[in-house]
Amino acid sequence: MESTTTQSIYGQLGISRQVWELGQKTEEKLKDRFCEFDRTAEYNQMKVIHAMQENRVSEACFNYVSGYGYNDMGRDTLEEVYASVFHTEAALVRPQITCGTHALALALAANLRPGDELLSPVGKPYDTLEEVIGIRPSKGSLAEYGITYRQVDLLEDGYFDYPAIEAALNERTKLVTIQRSKGYQTRPSYSVEKIGELIAFIKERRPDVICMVDNCYGEFVETIEPSDVGADMVVGSLIKNPGGGLAPIGGYIAGRADLIENCAYRLTSPGLGKEVGASLGVMQSFYQGFFLAPTVVCGALKGAVFAANIYEQLGFSVVPNGSESRHDIIQAVTLGTPEGVIAFCQGIQAAAPVDSYVTPEPWAMPGYDSDVIMAAGAFVQGSSIELSADGPIKPPYAVYFQGGLTWYHAKLGILKSLQNMIDAGVIAMSEVEKLL
Repeated sequence: MESTTTQSIYGQLGISRQVWELGQKTEEKLKDRFCEFDRTAEYNQMKVIHAMQENRVSEACFNYVSGYGYNDMGRDTLEEVYASVFHTEAALVRPQITCGTHALALALAANLRPGDELLSPVGKPYDTLEEVIGIRPSKGSLAEYGITYRQVDLLEDGYFDYPAIEAALNERTKLVTIQRSKGYQTRPSYSVEKIGELIAFIKERRPDVICMVDNCYGEFVETIEPSDVGADMVVGSLIKNPGGGLAPIGGYIAGRADLIENCAYRLTSPGLGKEVGASLGVMQSFYQGFFLAPTVVCGALKGAVFAANIYEQLGFSVVPNGSESRHDIIQAVTLGTPEGVIAFCQGIQAAAPVDSYVTPEPWAMPGYDSDVIMAAGAFVQGSSIELSADGPIKPPYAVYFQGGLTWYHAKLGILKSLQNMIDAGVIAMSEVEKLL
């Protein structure tokens, strides 16, 4: 009779006894951290339920609406739910927003005009925003419309250079963009509290400046959001945290009513704004995904801190480290070689429920300045709340792991990444055995 032990089923998935035992030993040490994540998820789950009840979500909200989308009750109610959860005046939540980069580009283009200046006080933005801004020339960039850009590099510890930020603020500064997550950098991801301190510093000097936070990968990681500490707009993708793995597309912008109105006019057309844009049958997925998001994010956080502890024990540099507080779902691991990045990502792919037999390879992805490898056997293409890993093939050869719709899948992915690096000769099995 075939063994039905947990170890045996991991064995069928290609995990050796030594790697499984290291996983069990590491998980045992993380019980208190896991309880902390569960408490945050419980709070956020109640917050979402309260918002849905308060805004009278009904079965009629899930109806299919096509054409112009006038009087799309489900769409309009969902935007009220988002505004309630993020404690903002308004929100724009649409399937017509194709991804996180689109949501950010929309928010910027809607609220900046020729002659205005955009300031990033947190150093270089995420790679795909470079072409949006015009740091790297691209058709339709903000630079082509006469919008200038300035950035203040971070201090060596990865935090804010306040004197330089004060010096950079000038009469043309219209909007400040703050990226919460690290992107393809090994800097810290910022807590909501730290973001609030930065916003307060800026507002003291320039109350009229719009403060926008790129909230991607950060939603529901803490009990508060950047909009609770002064952000005028928070922006994100529905195929990341708030979509809960069910949203098939979409993005959101929540914030001040006048800024959201500008975004709506930019998304559709002057004179039309939020009134058009049919939901085309995705509303149930949007609602149910948002309902599940706090629990899904909790599982992803457990996977991230598990990854940090596994790889830290093996001597790799990890950001955040195994004991630091968490402010997003991304875990960076500096592997030091292209072979390490590739083997890690191929292990994540091999753990997927979809396309597990596919072998990802680095390629020249649009919007990036180097080859990038991406592993994601996902139900929704490109969904990074699902188990995924990616990284640019350039020094310091760091990989970025995130997601996992369940903790158990995230756990398998990390063990499989380690197993794959052992099998590829990147890590010696003896290094694992030393830890047992």
